[in-house]
Amino acid sequence: MAKRDGDGWLARQLGKPYRLVGLVLAAAILSTGALVGVAASVGFTEVWHKLVFPNWYWLPIAVGGELVAYIGYTIAYREVARAERGPELDVPSVAALVTTGFGVFVQGGGFALDRAALERAGMPERQARERVLGLGALEYAVLAPATLAAAAYLIAGGDSVDPSITWSWVIGVPAGTVLALTALRYKDAFKKKRWRMHVYASLSAIELLFRLLRRPLCAVFALAGIAVYWIGDIFCLWTALHAFYAHTPPVAPLLVAYSTGYALTRRALPLGGAGVVEALLPFALGWVAIQRAPAVLAVGAYRIINLWLPMIPALAGIPALRRLERRRVRVAVSRR
Repeated sequence: MAKRDGDGWLARQLGKPYRLVGLVLAAAILSTGALVGVAASVGFTEVWHKLVFPNWYWLPIAVGGELVAYIGYTIAYREVARAERGPELDVPSVAALVTTGFGVFVQGGGFALDRAALERAGMPERQARERVLGLGALEYAVLAPATLAAAAYLIAGGDSVDPSITWSWVIGVPAGTVLALTALRYKDAFKKKRWRMHVYASLSAIELLFRLLRRPLCAVFALAGIAVYWIGDIFCLWTALHAFYAHTPPVAPLLVAYSTGYALTRRALPLGGAGVVEALLPFALGWVAIQRAPAVLAVGAYRIINLWLPMIPALAGIPALRRLERRRVRVAVSRR
C-alpha cells in the first residue's frame, strides 16, 4: 500500500539537523533585521536611552504568562483534535506539536505541521484540514469579539487612538460574521476544485466549531483553553512593556494594537511569524499612542519569550513527534 502524503512528512521536516539550523538562522536574521529596521525609523539614540535602565524584574513575570498561554493552547488543541471521534492524542504529543508549531522549525507554519500530524494519526486529509482551520477559527472566535469590545470602549470614551484602527474592528467583525454565516447557507456551492475548495474547507471548519458547541464540556475546555492562550500571550506583551515603558499600558488600547499587529495568527505564519510580527507590532503599538522606542524593545523582549525560549521544549519534544510519525495513535471510542 502506498504511503499517505502525511506519512514521512514529519520526519522530512524535523529529522535533518542542518535543516533545523538553517531555519533557525533564517528566522533569527528576519527577526533581528525587522527590529533593527524599526529601531532605525525611531532613532537608535532614543531606543538606547530606554534600554539603559529597564525594569528587568518584569521579564520573568512575562515568561510565566507565556507558559500559561502555551498550556491553554495545548488544552484547546487536544479538544479540537478529539472532537467528533477524532484522534485521541496524548498530552506529551500535543504539547510537542504546540511548541514546535509555534516555533521556527516548519517553514510552512505550525498549521502545516498540525495537518500532517492529524493525518498520521489516522484522520483523512480533508478532515485534518478542517480541524486545523477550525483551530484557527476558534482562535479568532475568541479574540475578535474581545477586540471589538475594546475598540467600541475606546470610541465611546473618546480615546486618542487612531479611529481608523478602532472603527475597522467595530465594522469589520460584525460584517465578517454576517458574511461567514451567509456563506454557510450556500456552502455546497463552493464544493468544487481550485480556489472554491479553500472556501469550502474554511466553511466546513466553521461548521465544525458549531458542532463542537453542541458538546458543552468539550466546548468549554476548547474555548477556555484558547481564552487562556490569548490572555497569557497578551499578558506577556503587557509585562514586557512594563520593563521599558514608564506608564502602565492601558488594557483596551493594548488589545486593539495586539490584534492589529497579528493580521494572521502566529501559528499560520511561516517560521512562527519571524520578521513579520517584529515589523508590524511596534507600529501597531504606536498607533494606540504607546511610544515607539519602548515598543520596539518590548516587542523584542516579548518575541524572545514567546518565540525563542520555547525552542528549548520544542527541541525536547521532537522525539515525541518522531514517535508519532512511526505509529498511529489511539482513536477514542467514546467522547465526553
